Amino acid sequence: MPLARSVSNVVLFEVAWEVANKVGGIYTVLQTKARVTADEWGESYVLVGPYVESAVRTQVELLEPPQPALRRTLAAMNAQGCKVGVPEGFGVSLVAFEVVLGRSGEAWVPWYDREANDAVLFGFLVAWFLGEFAAQSEERPFIVGHFHEWLAGLGLVLSRARRLPVATIFTTHATLLGRYLCAGSVDFYNNLHSFDVDKEAGERQIYHRYCLERAAAHCAHVLTTVSHVTAAEAEHLLKRKPDLVTPNGLNVRKFSAMHEFQNLHAQSKARVQEFVRGHFYGHLDFDLDKTLFFFIAGRYEFSNKGADIFLEALARLNYLLRVNGSEVTVVAFFIMPARTNNFNVESLKGQAVRKQLWDTANAVKEKFGKKLYESLLVGNLPDMNKMLDREDFTMMKRAIFATQIIFHPEFLSSTSPLLPVDYEEFVRGCHLGVFPSYYEPWGYTPAECTVMGIPSVSTNLSGFGCFMEEHIADPSAYGIYIVDRRFRAPEEWCAQLTAFLYGFCQQSRRQRIVQRNRTERLSDLLDWKYLGRYYTFARRMALAKAFPESFTYEPPEAAAGFRYPRPASVPPSPALSRLSSPRHSDDEDERYDEEEEAAKDRANIRRPPSPPGLPPTRN
Repeated sequence: MPLARSVSNVVLFEVAWEVANKVGGIYTVLQTKARVTADEWGESYVLVGPYVESAVRTQVELLEPPQPALRRTLAAMNAQGCKVGVPEGFGVSLVAFEVVLGRSGEAWVPWYDREANDAVLFGFLVAWFLGEFAAQSEERPFIVGHFHEWLAGLGLVLSRARRLPVATIFTTHATLLGRYLCAGSVDFYNNLHSFDVDKEAGERQIYHRYCLERAAAHCAHVLTTVSHVTAAEAEHLLKRKPDLVTPNGLNVRKFSAMHEFQNLHAQSKARVQEFVRGHFYGHLDFDLDKTLFFFIAGRYEFSNKGADIFLEALARLNYLLRVNGSEVTVVAFFIMPARTNNFNVESLKGQAVRKQLWDTANAVKEKFGKKLYESLLVGNLPDMNKMLDREDFTMMKRAIFATQIIFHPEFLSSTSPLLPVDYEEFVRGCHLGVFPSYYEPWGYTPAECTVMGIPSVSTNLSGFGCFMEEHIADPSAYGIYIVDRRFRAPEEWCAQLTAFLYGFCQQSRRQRIVQRNRTERLSDLLDWKYLGRYYTFARRMALAKAFPESFTYEPPEAAAGFRYPRPASVPPSPALSRLSSPRHSDDEDERYDEEEEAAKDRANIRRPPSPPGLPPTRN
């Protein structure tokens, strides 16, 4: 039985700057996790974030809070001049505070750091809110406060300093100092133990932020991170070993039939092919049916995200394809939003010409069809020399020689004149996502590929890559290629990535279909229905630490969970030499039974045990 419904007056407040306020990946964590958390906690689950007018207008609806204690709390705070609202978003109740720039007498940060000042004010408001809620409750509440990242950290610190009845959890999704150090091209992971953290934070002018983050990590009853990679980082940089790892999940949409998501891939691929026709207009000397689409996506951090070694690997791949006489062409996309003035004029021109040629061809086809119909209607075979007149030829010539256009397009939007697809459709239309990141605490981009059945490249320095290595005996057999950037030299990274890319190019179409089927089956690993349990463990641990007279906690079995063995159709061979690709040749009659292999995978799934029941032991 869920804790919130087996023990009375237990309330969960989840606090983050990105509640209904999209800034980065934490928004995705909260938005996708809200449903499974609400199923467990019901009306006892409330998200707390800043009141951002633009987000409130587009993402939430204002409502009357359902809990009497919450209504009294908001009324008391509003009466004292604090603008507090309760919109509904993510499918649950939210509490939103309007943050006005200023300075508090109890904490100081540099005046020029607007983000840190907002974080301080937000923290004071959250602590005020939690204290007011405890005071307005008719009976003693058991409050769980889950705080995400340093921007929400001060609320946790103040809650402990004021001795509020709150069991606190702090989740760091990436450490501040880790991100800054990696951006400076240092040998980060091999020197974690030796950094002078105060000196490094001071030199980068983030010491005040670092102090907020470190204080929250040490004051929390329970500290969690999103991966074992980030856990080691937190232990050395924040000087506390995390209590639990809480991996990030997604809401997984399961298809009733395997061919459904394969059909979506084909449809989306056709949209991407249309863009390629326009982009390479006048230079399209390759066969689109033998063209593979690779992509990298994320923040424009050239080295942190691995764009540098991806470029080098593409150059080496190009050489291998040419010298080996391959008919395969690779088109690589870099989806990294950055400051720009406009789109490349030649790209816009190519898309415009492609569209005009398509429209012209359809217009001529319609006239041709009408003439053909009229001829057949009177019982005559058409005279092909009269089916197209001079006007039709003039229209086609004008389309071929059109040269002028000006557009102001949007980026990766279904309304863009350049590439009119949204991100999900674009990912589904590609063949391989490539994310050889150096600094990636989790990695939502390869996770999104996985749940859509698109193979991807990751590294053993990303949370996602380590998670997959832990749960899959042979990740590359399932379309999860993991580059070793931890224990190898840069030349070896690049060689391994090149080998993965070249091996993927050698697969037949049928092999790629088999691999996509396997990749999509891994989506169970990333479903919040599975990963949400780790958050449940963290909450119960926090309650037991904060209220030991009322709650107890027993750690879950460490070995429980999924474990996918090597697929039966993949021979035991070195991963780099054979790349563990599906064992099929171009022979379409070679045996492969998707249902049989899927059934074997399902048999190997072991869900973690539900957290042990925690009956209250009240004095």
